[in-house]
Amino acid sequence: MNASAEGLNRFLAAARPSATYKVMDRVAARRASGSAVISLSAGEPDFNTPGHVCDAGIAAICAGHTRYTQVAGLRALREAIAAKFQRENGLDVDWRDTLVCSGGKQVIFNALAATLNEGDEVIVPAPYWVSYPEVVQLCGAQSVIVSCDAGSGFKLTADALQAAITPRTRWLILNSPSNPTGAVYSRAELQALAEVLLAHPQVLVLSDDIYEHLIFDNLEFFTIAQVEPRLRGRVLTMNGVSKAYAMTGWRIGFGAGPGWLVEAMEKLQGQQTSGASTISQYAALAALTGPRDFIEHSREAFQRRRDLLVQQINQAPGLHCAVPQGAFYVFASCEDLLGKTTPSGVRLDSDEAVVNALLDEKGVATVHGSAFGLGPYIRIAYALDDESLLRACAAIQDFCRTLTN
Repeated sequence: MNASAEGLNRFLAAARPSATYKVMDRVAARRASGSAVISLSAGEPDFNTPGHVCDAGIAAICAGHTRYTQVAGLRALREAIAAKFQRENGLDVDWRDTLVCSGGKQVIFNALAATLNEGDEVIVPAPYWVSYPEVVQLCGAQSVIVSCDAGSGFKLTADALQAAITPRTRWLILNSPSNPTGAVYSRAELQALAEVLLAHPQVLVLSDDIYEHLIFDNLEFFTIAQVEPRLRGRVLTMNGVSKAYAMTGWRIGFGAGPGWLVEAMEKLQGQQTSGASTISQYAALAALTGPRDFIEHSREAFQRRRDLLVQQINQAPGLHCAVPQGAFYVFASCEDLLGKTTPSGVRLDSDEAVVNALLDEKGVATVHGSAFGLGPYIRIAYALDDESLLRACAAIQDFCRTLTN
């Protein structure tokens, strides 16, 4: 047999590339060719990593902390993670039940790969982060996509959850605040979901809380293991330092859950990447134990940008959006643009066509909502400076005004 794509693992062959990274690749290619692009596509803060965190990374290098750590991470960092969950989320976590990974995505992959078998099902509310169903696919299991439209605030309801559970259901994935919608689950909403889950003890819960600190309008953040302690024995609470501390490139995510699950995830990681970057772990330790004023300053900046973007997008003919409660994305309906034609003659027959034309004709990069499981929408990230955001909004408004029927 000749080596070819036909020899790929069948689960990998069926998986789709990340839509967000495909857009980022297009942006990079256009910039390399000399074209000006304003990117509203990347899910990362535009702020620099706080100085004391960078200093801790440099100090780790200078002190010779450049060797392997334990697979599950430095004990000091795991203790700081346990303290974080206690301090911020009211979760009584033993440091032994934590795991440090190379980014939040590895936490998710470890958990699903360690527990899923062919025929298992994972409930994924849509809109979803693009990687959730693809990771499920790579693990040989089946995603059960539950559409959560604007009528429910893009959130899973108890009735919809109950209808989706079968004897094959192994996991429910929850993400609050949400990528791509910015939706935030209230205590009451989580409690309603928990009541359903209590009747189905075979279902594990993956709570992706990575945007926890980016929540607006004085709302209070809740995570499901905090709301319903009776579920703690089957909840993996995932978080990290990437969004809260502008540390996306440092690649540190972490999780806390039942000991049997963390042990299985550690076993898998030991044969995969081993421990996360030692230098990055020391930097993450400084982030979790050091000053926290950066978090509030960035949250205030993001809320200001959110308000600006929502106002501007709702002034673009054919686009409209609700006010997101968290994260740094606006999920705008582009339904009224479909069927129209751009000045260059491109007919907009889908939300993907809209974002492609917006990039090609106006140099503004966004991501189509159908990549997140719900169209026709576009996800607009506002993780960039106010001046660039205003220029992008002006280009989007001009794009919409010049369309013809």
